[in-house]
Amino acid sequence: MASTNATNFGFATYIYLYFERDAAKVPMMNAAEALQRLQDGNGRFLAEIHNRDVSQERRLALTTGQTPFAVILSCADSRVPPEIIFDQGLGNLFVIRVAGNVITPEVLGSVEFATSVLGSRLVVVLGHTDCGAVQATLGEITNPTENLSPNLQALVDCIRPSIAPLLAKDPQKEPESLLSLAIQANIHQSVGQLRQNAHIAPPTPANAGPQIIGAEYSLATGTVTFFDSENN
Repeated sequence: MASTNATNFGFATYIYLYFERDAAKVPMMNAAEALQRLQDGNGRFLAEIHNRDVSQERRLALTTGQTPFAVILSCADSRVPPEIIFDQGLGNLFVIRVAGNVITPEVLGSVEFATSVLGSRLVVVLGHTDCGAVQATLGEITNPTENLSPNLQALVDCIRPSIAPLLAKDPQKEPESLLSLAIQANIHQSVGQLRQNAHIAPPTPANAGPQIIGAEYSLATGTVTFFDSENN
């Protein structure tokens, strides 16, 4: 059964067999518990106390499957490694990284896989201060680059809708304050797009489905600030 894959049996069969094989091994924590675990881990990171399990025993245990307790969609910035800033070991987090923590079909599919197949109950869109992708988009809006590559243009186009209204509202706003607002607006946009477009059941009183929230990591302090999920 361990060699079963989606190519041989189809994706629906793969999901069924994966759950049959692995889901019963570790009860999946709910979103609130997962959030607390991330907050505790960030606290250890700030205190320079490390409790990550990257042992050989843990690595071998994961050869039969994975049950990550949270999904982290983070910027690809080298200064923001989720496993480190949340002090989490092998198999704990399902990490998706892309510049600007933007939403694409590949990102949506990855989130759907983690929540529907692996059972993760918490999805966090993790942006960070001084985000280069957001800063570059601000620059492209105010002073477009000639002959920008199609791929970079696609990235700018993903971020632009979240921050263009900020420029329109106050074009003379101080650059540092504008960047800070733009970074948070981009996080909120990605949260909203996930909630609207990801094919996952939303949480209800009767169903503790996946919860999608935003967060921002401070490069200067190392602190992760989580946003109120109801106000994203």
